[in-house]
Amino acid sequence: MAVATPTTNKATRLATPAELSGVGRALVMAGKLSQEAADEIARKAKDGNKPFIAELTESGTVSSSELAHILSQSFSAPLLDVDALDTVRLPRDLIDPQLAVKHRILALKKRGNRLLVATADPSDNEVVEKIKFTTQMGVEWIIAEYDKLMRLIEAHNKSAAEAIGSMAEGGVTEFGFEDLGDDGAPPEEEETDIDVEDAPVVKFLQKMLVDAFNMRASDLHFEPYEFTYRVRFRIDGELREIVSPPIVIKEKLASRIKVMSRLDISEKRVPQDGRMKLKLAPGKVIDFRVSTLPTLFGEKIVIRILDPSSAKMGIDALGYEPLEKKRLLTAIERPYGMILVTGPTGSGKTVSLYTCLNLLNKEGVNISTAEDPSEINLPGVNQVNVNEKAGLTFASALKAFLRQDPDIIMVGEIRDLETADIAIKAAQTGHLVLSTLHTNDAPTTLTRMRNMGIAPFNIASSVILITAQRLGRRLCEKCKAPTEIPRDTLLEAGFTEADLDGTWTPFKPVGCAACNNGYKGRVGIYEVMPITEELQRIILADGSALEIAAQARKEGVRSLRESGLHKVKIGVTSLEEVLAVTNE
Repeated sequence: MAVATPTTNKATRLATPAELSGVGRALVMAGKLSQEAADEIARKAKDGNKPFIAELTESGTVSSSELAHILSQSFSAPLLDVDALDTVRLPRDLIDPQLAVKHRILALKKRGNRLLVATADPSDNEVVEKIKFTTQMGVEWIIAEYDKLMRLIEAHNKSAAEAIGSMAEGGVTEFGFEDLGDDGAPPEEEETDIDVEDAPVVKFLQKMLVDAFNMRASDLHFEPYEFTYRVRFRIDGELREIVSPPIVIKEKLASRIKVMSRLDISEKRVPQDGRMKLKLAPGKVIDFRVSTLPTLFGEKIVIRILDPSSAKMGIDALGYEPLEKKRLLTAIERPYGMILVTGPTGSGKTVSLYTCLNLLNKEGVNISTAEDPSEINLPGVNQVNVNEKAGLTFASALKAFLRQDPDIIMVGEIRDLETADIAIKAAQTGHLVLSTLHTNDAPTTLTRMRNMGIAPFNIASSVILITAQRLGRRLCEKCKAPTEIPRDTLLEAGFTEADLDGTWTPFKPVGCAACNNGYKGRVGIYEVMPITEELQRIILADGSALEIAAQARKEGVRSLRESGLHKVKIGVTSLEEVLAVTNE
C-alpha cells in the first residue's frame, strides 16, 4: 500500500521567520521560540483577534519580563520598568488616547522634536507613522513589559473616563445647541454628530454650561496647565474653582467648544472669538461668547454668559438710588445729546446701556448699535458687530448709521478721536448717543475726552450726562449679621460725623447654603453726573478733573465711594466690599 507523501500548500506550511510578526521573528532568531511554535501562536492570535504578544504571554511560552529583555537587545532600545514611573507627571496630551489604547503605547516625555514612547512591540511601524503624522515629531521606543504596560494604560484611561463620567452625572438633560453662524444656516451634519468616545466630554461641557447658568456665573474659564486642568466660574465677581477634570480631555473639549462656536479647530496658534447658543427649554435660549487664547500648555477658553433677560430686569433692579435714577431717566428722555457710561471691564456698563435702550425701544424710534461684539440680543434694535479686518470699524458704522435716519445711536466704546468726533457731531445734530469709556470716575471722563483731542466746546455742547459705575457684591439677606466697626475706621472710610448718628447698623457677611461666602448677587454703585451750566463753564475754561469734581459735589452728585457708603448704611453690602470696589 502506497504511503501518501505529505504535501505543502499555502494553508498548511509553516511560517518562516520573515513571515512572522516582528516580535515572533525576533524570538525565533534569538532561539527562544521554534518556528512551529511561533506559527501556532500567530494562528491562535489571529483566530482570537488578539495581538501576537498577548497570545504569547497568556500561553506562558515566554514571560513578559523575558520578552522585554529579548526585544530590548534585538531592537537596541532601552528597557524601562513602568512601575517606577510617576504616573501623575506623565504627559496626557501628546498622543491621542484612542491611538494609545489601540496600539498599546504610552507617551513618556517630549525631548526636543523627539517623543519617548513606551511599547511592548517595537516592531509596530504602523503606529510610528501615525505618531509622526499627528505630532510632527520623531519616535524613540522605550521597551516595557507587556502586562505591566497594559495595566498602566488601562488605569490611565479608565481613571480619566470615570472622572469625566462622574463629573457629567447628575441628571443632565441633553440640551440642544443652536448655531450662530454668520449665514444663519445650521452647522453641517458632521459637526453635530457626537462620537461615542466623545460623549462624556460633550455631556461634561453641557453640565458645566448649565451649572454656570444655574449658579448665576458670568464667565467660565477652562484652563490647561502642565500637569493639571481646571474649570473656574466667576460668580458675583469672584473666580471659584469648580472642578479639575483629567488633563487628557483638554484637546477634545477645546475642539467641541470650537465646533459649536464655528471657530477653526485646526488653528491653535492665535486667539479666536466666537459665539454659541444653548437651548434650555422651548422659550429659553442662552447666548455664550467664546474666546480662545494659546497658552504654554494648550488653549485657555473663556466663555461669557450673555443672558438677554438681563436687559429687561428694569432700572430698579440695577441699584440706582431715587435721585440717581431720576437724573438718568431725565437724560435719556432728551431728544439729543451724549450719555456716557464709564467703568472698568466687568462693571456692568453694557447691562446699564441696554436697560436704557430697552426703555427707549418703541415702535416710533429707530435705534442702531455698533458693538465689538453685540452681547445682548434686543428685538427692535438694529445691532451691528464691528469687524475691523473687513473695514467695519466703530467710525465707519457710525457714518453708516447717520445715513439710516436714526433717532438713537449706541456705540459700544469710544476708542479713538475719529469715533469720538463722529459721535459728538451726531449728538450735536439731533441724535441721542449712548456710549462707554474706560475711566475711573465721571469727572476724569471729561479730561480723558480732552486728552483724546476733542475741543472743549464740542464736549460742553454734546455731553449731557456721565455715569461712572462699579459692581459690588450684595449681602445675603438670609445670613447677614450686624457688626461693630470702630468709629475711626468709619470716618477714615469716608463717613462724616453726621452719618454716625447711631440710627443705622453696618452688616457683615456670614455665609450659608443659599449664598457664596455671605454674598448673593451684585448691586450697582453709581456716580451720576449731569452736565449743568456751571460744569459747562469749567469745561469751556479747560478746567481740571479736580475742579469738575468739586463743582459736582456742590451740585449734590455723590462720588462712587459716597454711593457705596450709602449702600452700607442701608444694609445692602459690607464696608469691606465698598472699600474694595471703590479704591480711591
